[in-house]
Amino acid sequence: MSRRAINDPRWPGADPGLWIEAAEDAVRFAGRPALFLDRDGVINEDTGYPSRPEHIRILEDIIEPIRRANATGWPVVVVTNQSGVAQGLFGWDDFADVTAHIDAELATRGARLDLVLGCGYYGQGRPPLDVADHPMRKPNPGMFVEAGRLTGLDFGRSLMVGDRESDFQAAMGAGVSKLFSPAADCIGLRLGPLAEVVRPLAEAAELIG
Repeated sequence: MSRRAINDPRWPGADPGLWIEAAEDAVRFAGRPALFLDRDGVINEDTGYPSRPEHIRILEDIIEPIRRANATGWPVVVVTNQSGVAQGLFGWDDFADVTAHIDAELATRGARLDLVLGCGYYGQGRPPLDVADHPMRKPNPGMFVEAGRLTGLDFGRSLMVGDRESDFQAAMGAGVSKLFSPAADCIGLRLGPLAEVVRPLAEAAELIG
């Protein structure tokens, strides 16, 4: 399944700080839950602003949840902060190359991403991306909300896999309460009295289907 660009920041007149692409037939996900994923530290090893394909090392533990979501008709949605763009460490061309490489690596494992949303805004970045607390930047829920607008998905039954507190805050802000992590220091984290604790990644696959 191919994805189409909704906002490519390299286009004239596009929002310069947002990367948004979705499956061509994203409307087929209406009413379904989603598997939301952070990127660095969840799909691939966080090597510190990975900006080239050769920096990417896929984390194999995420493959089974992605495969299960693909098989059951759940959209797999990447929601990733990319402050490195605002800081001038790399550009959107680099982000595109890395995304294509991740797609290719997942394809060899029988797995697929359906939506990819990236936010390049960062308060300590360079103009015009030096926007503090941008609604699309986690811990704000804007990328989740935009994914829901594009697909009509069911947030209440959706899952989030992240490796930082800001991932879970953004998810909960959108109504996603089932939280998982591959990061040992996140397991058991409780962000509020009504929030589920963050559970081990291995348990996520059991809830998909």
